[in-house]
Amino acid sequence: MSLSVWLAFIVASIIIAVTPGPGAVLVLATGLRYNYRSVVHALIGLELALLIHLAIVAIGLGALLAASDTAFLALKVIGAGYLVWLGFQKWTSPVHAIEAERVHLESSAHLFRQGLLVNLTNPKAIIFIVALTPQFINTNAPQVLQYSILGVTMVVVDVIIMSVIALMASRFRRWFHDEKMLGIQNRVFGGLFISAGAALAVSSR
Repeated sequence: MSLSVWLAFIVASIIIAVTPGPGAVLVLATGLRYNYRSVVHALIGLELALLIHLAIVAIGLGALLAASDTAFLALKVIGAGYLVWLGFQKWTSPVHAIEAERVHLESSAHLFRQGLLVNLTNPKAIIFIVALTPQFINTNAPQVLQYSILGVTMVVVDVIIMSVIALMASRFRRWFHDEKMLGIQNRVFGGLFISAGAALAVSSR
C-alpha cells in the first residue's frame, strides 16, 4: 500500500467519523451524562464492531450482504429496532443525581454492549465499508496486511474523533447533573436514538 493511498484512506476515515450517526449520538450522550472513562467502554464496543464489519468485508460476506435485499432488510430491521428500544430506555430512564464513580463501575459492561450493538446492527456501516475499502486494496499484493493497516487506521481515526466529541461533552457535564436537566437530556437523546432508528428503518441502500 502506497503512502498516497493510505493518506487518502485517512481522509475518507475522517469523513466517515465526523458524519453524524448512532455511534456519535451514543458517545455524546455518554460524555454528557458520565465521564470520559465511561465513554471509553462504549468506544471499545463501537470500534470492535467496526473491526468485525471490516473482517466480514475481508472474507467476502460483505459483498453478499450488499447484493442480498433480504439480508440487508433483516439486518436493517434489527438495527432500527435496537435503536428505537435504546431510545425508549433513555426516554423512560429514571431521573436522579449521579455519582460518577459508581456509574462508571456499574455501567462499563452495559456501555460496551451498547457501543458494540449500535455499530454492529447498522447495515449501512457494512455497506459503506463494502463500498469504500476495496478501492484501497491492491489485489496483486498480500491482502491480510492491507486490511490490517486499514483496520488500525480506521479505528485510530474514529477513536480520536469520538474522543474529541466526548471530551467536549464532558466539559458541560456539570450542567446536566440536576434533575431538570437530566430529564431534558433523557428526552433529547431518547428522541435522537428513536429518530435514528426510524431513519434507518425507512432508508434504502
